Amino acid sequence: MSEFFSQTLTGFTAMSHWEYIAVFFSVAYLLFAIKENSWCWPAAFASTLIYTLLYWNGALLMESLLNVYYMVMAIVGWYWWKNPKQQTPLEIQSWSLEKHTVVIVCTGVATLVFGYFMDNYTRAEMAYLDSFTTCFAIVTTYLVAQKVLENWLYWVVIDAASMYLYYAKGYYPTLALFVFYTLMAMWGFKTWYEELEQRTGKKLVEL
Repeated sequence: MSEFFSQTLTGFTAMSHWEYIAVFFSVAYLLFAIKENSWCWPAAFASTLIYTLLYWNGALLMESLLNVYYMVMAIVGWYWWKNPKQQTPLEIQSWSLEKHTVVIVCTGVATLVFGYFMDNYTRAEMAYLDSFTTCFAIVTTYLVAQKVLENWLYWVVIDAASMYLYYAKGYYPTLALFVFYTLMAMWGFKTWYEELEQRTGKKLVEL
């Protein structure tokens, strides 16, 4: 345990100023998103722009491309949340179990396909777990943009899987950050659920 804290502290000390700025904007994105503040999307754009450049310079090309997608979704999310053509603002919604089942099954199939390709035709390590977190992160970002309540539950699972991935790879500072992100996702679900319940007068099982 002492080795874990020592390596985590060493990792945080070794982080560049740009990484700290990216983390700051990532946390700002979460806080704004939980509060349904559309400024979450500019914060997301800033953080993912930095991560895109950092990952590209570090030859982590797939991670860099994933963050390009996040940047695009930051623009799309801003438009959806601020679209002046909508007569009413985009509100928190809850999808049915059937709809989530389709999402999970389809994304699970994509995970297996990409995992198989990465495991057999590249030098990727933990290919299936990496594909799982990537595929579901792509889908879940769309759910955030659509203000789907359950996006926070997806993030809890994704972040938990990511924590194991980073622990296995020895990325302890990132692991520590994702513990924080997981707690934020739990808080986000609670906050959005209370907002939805107050607006509709119904509990989740009644929606």
